[in-house]
Amino acid sequence: MPRRTMIEAIRDAMAVAMERDDDVVVFGEDVGYFGGVFRCTQGLQARFGKSRCFDAPISELGIVGAAVGMAAYGLKPCIEIQFADYMYPAYDQIVSEAARLRYRSGGQFTAPMVVRMPTGGGIFGGQTHSQSPEALFTHVAGLKTVVPSNPYDAKGLLIAAIEDPDPVIFLEPKRLYNGPFDGHHDRPVTPWARHDLGEVPDGHYTVPLGRAAIRREGSAVTVLAYGTIVHVAEAAAAETGIDAEVIDLRTLLPLDMETIEASVRKTGRCVIAHEATLTSGFGAELAALVQEACFYHLEAPIVRVAGWDTPYPHAQEWAYFPGPERVGRALLAAMEG
Repeated sequence: MPRRTMIEAIRDAMAVAMERDDDVVVFGEDVGYFGGVFRCTQGLQARFGKSRCFDAPISELGIVGAAVGMAAYGLKPCIEIQFADYMYPAYDQIVSEAARLRYRSGGQFTAPMVVRMPTGGGIFGGQTHSQSPEALFTHVAGLKTVVPSNPYDAKGLLIAAIEDPDPVIFLEPKRLYNGPFDGHHDRPVTPWARHDLGEVPDGHYTVPLGRAAIRREGSAVTVLAYGTIVHVAEAAAAETGIDAEVIDLRTLLPLDMETIEASVRKTGRCVIAHEATLTSGFGAELAALVQEACFYHLEAPIVRVAGWDTPYPHAQEWAYFPGPERVGRALLAAMEG
């Protein structure tokens, strides 16, 4: 089976979808001839033509607004916002138009579109290239929100998102594009070519939206994570020697509560980890849901570990990033609680 980076898996997902369905179109800033700032769309214009993979003006509002119109008309746009940090000018179009189209039209129109966005830090992008805005989307009725952690899932989830009849926010942790990252920034990066989840089948397959995956089985404490932090959580569990069960949520909305509940009821403890800021982060929603569903099974308070409530710094990036040491302290706190 071929091994691919996450970039190659995402590119392959779009190519498979475009090959199967002429209504799928790809566009955004520099995604055509240039192939995207991270090269996720490289070669798609040459293969499918300028009418199906093309460059858009530097206007996120315009990109999303045009995609909403195309989706209402019957096309299936898969658009790229160059960095998740740039989506704010388009937020009104995403929330008030794409997410509401099915509801406001009584089901007469839908918005089968995907908004792809590189997210998170770890590449010294500073405050305007490192944000993790997933909570801003999970708060919006009508949107689905996806965050893959590996190439296999990235391809399967993106094909599923493109085929979904409603709008999907597809957040791509850019620190994972070329290899898994366990939070140890001072160590060489392991390429996806040497990781089991770097094996990505050719052709069409999907990973269903709304289903989590257990990345590490354990019985002492449940760790809920997504994106880059999945790998950090695995490293923290190994380094602390704590028998942690690490759950990769994959899809934040819809959320796989069945898998979460089963794990927390088994372990009796829960740590929630993400890179986004702590206050009003998606971890707060997870904590509330776990408390409601598993209160009588919890043996200790739920522990959250996240980014600090500050803009993402450039010079002090690794003090901000919740690495294995901080996640490990959270595991110890949950065990001692």
